[in-house]
Amino acid sequence: MPDATTVLEKDRQDPLKAFRERFVLPDGVIYLDGNSLGVLPAGMSRRIAEVVEREWGERLVRGWNDAGWIDLPARVAGKIARLVGAGDGTVAVGDSTSVNVFKTLSAALALRPDRRVILSDSNNFPTDLYIADGLARLIGQGYELRTAMAADMDDAIDASVAAVLLTEVDYRTGWRYDMAQTTRRIHAAGALAIWDLCHSAGAFPVHLEEADADFAIGCGYKYLNGGPGAPAFLYVAPRHLEGIRPALSGWMGHQAPFAFTADYAPAEGIARMTVGTPPVLSMSALDAALDAFDGVDMELVRAKSQDLCDLFIAEVEAHCPELELVTPRERSQRGSQVSFRHPEGYAIMQALIAEGVIGDFRAPDILRFGMTPLYLSHGDVARAAEILGRIMGEKRWDRPEFRTRAKVT
Repeated sequence: MPDATTVLEKDRQDPLKAFRERFVLPDGVIYLDGNSLGVLPAGMSRRIAEVVEREWGERLVRGWNDAGWIDLPARVAGKIARLVGAGDGTVAVGDSTSVNVFKTLSAALALRPDRRVILSDSNNFPTDLYIADGLARLIGQGYELRTAMAADMDDAIDASVAAVLLTEVDYRTGWRYDMAQTTRRIHAAGALAIWDLCHSAGAFPVHLEEADADFAIGCGYKYLNGGPGAPAFLYVAPRHLEGIRPALSGWMGHQAPFAFTADYAPAEGIARMTVGTPPVLSMSALDAALDAFDGVDMELVRAKSQDLCDLFIAEVEAHCPELELVTPRERSQRGSQVSFRHPEGYAIMQALIAEGVIGDFRAPDILRFGMTPLYLSHGDVARAAEILGRIMGEKRWDRPEFRTRAKVT
């Protein structure tokens, strides 16, 4: 377990420490929940005020042309593409992650019309499973969702599988799939790979093209810091772009949306995967948030995130032996979060939040902590573990108010 001098020295030598100034952090709070909602980027409030007061307030409908609102999704997509290892013209931004799962999964199924199985991880984030099951029921014709545990995934990928929908980083434990290796296995079976990057994009380098992924989706409000309910994104490999016809064929995905023709004709390239009118306010917020990544070396982000994870694991285990680590110790096998298990996890997390350390809880018993290297220091992580240790040692969590479940956990 490192001493205070070692932690301070790590922070002094941190090559990313200057990026902390790009974010607004409340006094007296150690924020370890960037994997649920990123903090406010420093320039976002000014940007939103400009959009509302000048672009909308003064220009009104002229803002679509004068302020470039119509091109905003493509601009934001270009910024995200760099963070997920995607080429120009392969990422679209808009809608929610759930809608983008529907869009990419339906496109994938159409590319494998002789197969009827959608395969996913039994522990995948529920909305991915809900959307996949709903799509299978909507289509009928024998389509079905099957699930398998990660350890059994290779054996589950057979000749009946059309598409495999996986989240790169497990939302509860932080365990990470090897994207490239798993994609090779999926392709060897003749299926298509769809990757959910909600706990990957902005947290560490993602290499979609290098891994030969077919499709991907992800959200904008976690590690990308786009704000509550920020627009999501999707990726389509170039080889598929001209061969897919989206099931949600909205007017913004038309090749000539302002011709207002009665028949749908898909736009060229990734634009066909867009649907309705871009949400300018939230899209502008995400655009501003992504500027925080300007000049950021994502390999340095990955290295620091793993240092923070290692430090937190060591400190928590030293202070709180009753907590059970569920996140892999091996750096290559985890994302950018650390999770511990305890039967009173919910109450413990509420007590921790009451003392200024914000993490989150995932049923049934997981305390989850996101490591966000651009605005977290080693000192923050060490102090958080120390506070958690006091809460556990003195049983400060054992109070009625900490056991009362809120709507959002």
